[in-house]
Amino acid sequence: MKTKYRKMALASFITILIWVCTDLALDDRLPVTNAVINIANSADRSLWASFDEEASFTIEEFVLKGPASTIAKARRSLDNGSLAFKFVLYPEQQGMSSPVKSPLNILDFLKQSKQIKELGLTVESCRPETVLVNVVKLTKTSVEVRCFDENQNPLTQATIEPPQVEVSVPQDWAEIAEVKLNRSEIRQARSQAIKKTPYFKLAGKIIEIQTPVKITMPPEGEKLEEYSITPAKIGFVFSQNLAGKYDAKLQNETEMAMISIKATPAAKNAYEQQPFQMLLYIRDGDEKAPESKRQLVYNFPAEYVREGEIELNQLPVEARFKLTTPPQAEPTASN
Repeated sequence: MKTKYRKMALASFITILIWVCTDLALDDRLPVTNAVINIANSADRSLWASFDEEASFTIEEFVLKGPASTIAKARRSLDNGSLAFKFVLYPEQQGMSSPVKSPLNILDFLKQSKQIKELGLTVESCRPETVLVNVVKLTKTSVEVRCFDENQNPLTQATIEPPQVEVSVPQDWAEIAEVKLNRSEIRQARSQAIKKTPYFKLAGKIIEIQTPVKITMPPEGEKLEEYSITPAKIGFVFSQNLAGKYDAKLQNETEMAMISIKATPAAKNAYEQQPFQMLLYIRDGDEKAPESKRQLVYNFPAEYVREGEIELNQLPVEARFKLTTPPQAEPTASN
């Protein structure tokens, strides 16, 4: 009997060993799309690295290779959202420490990824194979501070002290620093100065400036009344690459049927005469997502915003939408 059990145990062990060896011998592959490389801030604060003035780069596709069971596990994790590939590039570790444009070998970079190694997989190929990393020297300069409301309308009546702040930016950078006031802050600034932290955008990143500014607004003039705008019209602003190629399908259109505002009668009438009361900006990359979310821009007439005569009287609506390819027009028959 003991001999019989030993033979059975040995047979089971050999069978399992064959399964393991077979799995290891049969490599499978898994294409991964839209993985992102983000650039970490340089330890040298006088340098700034970017992908052509963008803080991140999307890899079109790379192919993972490994045992079939390991690939199957990674595929399930990607499908259920528990696995995402987001890589961080440290320029100094790649020898990118001087102001220069350097090509990054993406395949070599991915092969060094700790995340991929811990999955028990290797990278077989990728597309594209390289990307340029631009490392520039930052210089201190004074930039103008401008004030905007929640819908990015300029508040030209705002008084800002100091009107300029010092920032470290690339040479020939010609942007502005911004501060944004919500409705309650605008009302507060009409009675007393409020402090806000300016910020600016560099290579897709929002960078706060350490120097706070004081903002005051002139006293409110004509009293604002509450109005409901219905039906409210929405306009779609497509990027140049997507214009004419896609249609936008709203998933929560009923939430945008009415807009509550506070305004003077003149401002309310001007807003109703706008071609669109709301604008939804469609950006590159939205065509790849099963559903996108983005806050609407309320298309208030700029002159009334400057005078403080119109404001939103509700929480801004976040549009949920997806892009679809319009049907091809059928050719007309010629006689």
